[in-house]
Amino acid sequence: MENALHYIELSKDPITFDSVSQLTNVFFDDSNRQIFAVRSGGATGIVVKGPTNNNVISFCMDNKDKEIIRSIKFAPDNKILAVQRVENSVEFIPFQDNQPLLNEIVVYTAKSLTIFGFVWVHEREIAIISSSGVEIFLVAIDKKQVKSMKSITLTIKWFAWCPEGNFAVLATNNGMTLNPVILKQKTITRLPKLDLETPREGPVPERDVTLGQIYGTFAVLILLQNSSGLGEIVIYMLNGPGLAPRKQHVLRLGHSGRFAMNIVDNLIVVHHQASATSLLFDIALSGEVDTNGITYHAPITPGRAIKPFLLKVPSLGEQTKYCELYSKHWVLFQPNIVIDASVGRMWYLYLQMEPLCTLITDRVRLVEFLLNRTNGKRILLNVLQEMVDSQYNGMLLPIMENVFDKLNVVYSNWLSAQLQSQTAQPSSAKNLPKLPTPPKVLIDQNDMYAEVFTPIAERAYTEKILILYLQSLARHNIDAQPDLSKMIAAELIRNEHFDTLQKLVDYALLKDSKLLACFLLSHSQINSTITQTAMDILDRLKAYELILEILLSQGKVIDALRVAKSLPDCDTISARKYLEAAKKTGDPAIFYSVFLYFQQRNYRLRGSPEFIRGDQCLEFVQYFSMIFGLKQSS
Repeated sequence: MENALHYIELSKDPITFDSVSQLTNVFFDDSNRQIFAVRSGGATGIVVKGPTNNNVISFCMDNKDKEIIRSIKFAPDNKILAVQRVENSVEFIPFQDNQPLLNEIVVYTAKSLTIFGFVWVHEREIAIISSSGVEIFLVAIDKKQVKSMKSITLTIKWFAWCPEGNFAVLATNNGMTLNPVILKQKTITRLPKLDLETPREGPVPERDVTLGQIYGTFAVLILLQNSSGLGEIVIYMLNGPGLAPRKQHVLRLGHSGRFAMNIVDNLIVVHHQASATSLLFDIALSGEVDTNGITYHAPITPGRAIKPFLLKVPSLGEQTKYCELYSKHWVLFQPNIVIDASVGRMWYLYLQMEPLCTLITDRVRLVEFLLNRTNGKRILLNVLQEMVDSQYNGMLLPIMENVFDKLNVVYSNWLSAQLQSQTAQPSSAKNLPKLPTPPKVLIDQNDMYAEVFTPIAERAYTEKILILYLQSLARHNIDAQPDLSKMIAAELIRNEHFDTLQKLVDYALLKDSKLLACFLLSHSQINSTITQTAMDILDRLKAYELILEILLSQGKVIDALRVAKSLPDCDTISARKYLEAAKKTGDPAIFYSVFLYFQQRNYRLRGSPEFIRGDQCLEFVQYFSMIFGLKQSS
């Protein structure tokens, strides 16, 4: 068991507290992630811990002639403690320096109804959920009052709470109808209700309902049994006000018995007590879709156990024993909290991506999976590096084409979001366009060039991989950046695929740039097609000055002069530069043609063929006279 591959583990430094006993009760506030160990007696001793072991509040309250505590929660700033002892009353106790001011208690009492629970929605506002509805109160300790701010009336059977987004579900109609609400300061927002009409889906007990946010959307997860007696989880996505909840996903568990859930990094971790294993689901991955558009998901991998670990046993000194995993005493809270009150521990549950990814053998599915993980980029780059490694020698090309498309869908959406943000017009100086939220994992061209492609430069299969990536960029309307274009051009030149290079440039798959043109010109001695391709790029860029410099450096003075003559400012070009280049060719005919052109230009501009002193052409006039004067005399 110890040598088995584990990708789920509990935190090595759990929150410790007094375990539950005849004298000690334990409560948990999932909003503040605080554990309350309440020891009863003549005086009630309370120790509050969380969300880490370093956050400790310890105090006592007089328990004389009082009922036992049913529920207890601090306000977000730990300045007011709400305590429920009886079914229709809540006490509010102010705190100063982490100690209660017992003489300033304010009590709220509701007549003829049962209070199921309460949640703080602000530092001084609390929502009380009772059998007759939900009401938000302002707790004003200084005025000794609890003032109603907002309420809705419903006959409630039970309720469930999700701190993420202040989202609750109120069960009505004996549990056959679930009413989602968002509870915030002074507001109660009702979302469309969810009716469970089929016999196997209702009525639903509170223990079988889990609330959470999955990929940014509120979700209601309901544990059911299918017709074969096996467990499955039905997921309703709450898509916002005015939009009815949709049954969109079903998780096939393949087991029967007791289950519990965590939602970690948008993954649903389903713990099965009987088999002592956990199943992992990702609703973003494809599954089997029925005619109603409901997607049925199988676990990402076969069930695996949480990594075993040793637990210190205080009663045995420094001795340790293996912690009982999947204990019947475990209680789970979202997103990743596991509490075992029998041993006095609260853990955070974590997923280890690297061992998990070794179990996902479908590479396309693995890429889809990692693109949605918070810390998936480094692992995804490692996967891409492995796919292009020489051990496969290009055999994974069909898979890589699909993988590149997965990467570039995210990349393209991100570029579009950035462009929209940059072009959005602010309504005022204070109301600037909101910057887009980057995706969980973005693999852009810089990443691919530096991390994936550069290490495989000049291998036999590199060109094919690069062309596949370039085609994927084109399909998603993404321009290839200069570094990538240069690398592709280098591979094509190395493999003497000059026609392919020209076609990629002509069809704009390799974007025109001066950098690419200059790179091609540096290899122009290899093949004339390279030179022409570079010149075509510069021509499209209207980089005429650069074209002229290149032609002159190559001794193609007549060609340069022909280009210069087509430019609007042809009358301002330097006669000296062209005459100097013509002289360097050593060809008298070229020098003669160039010299004659500038004489004609002088005549047209000044009425005389002579060069003036500012032209700095005296040496070329003398050279012309020497060369062509001697020939004439002979």
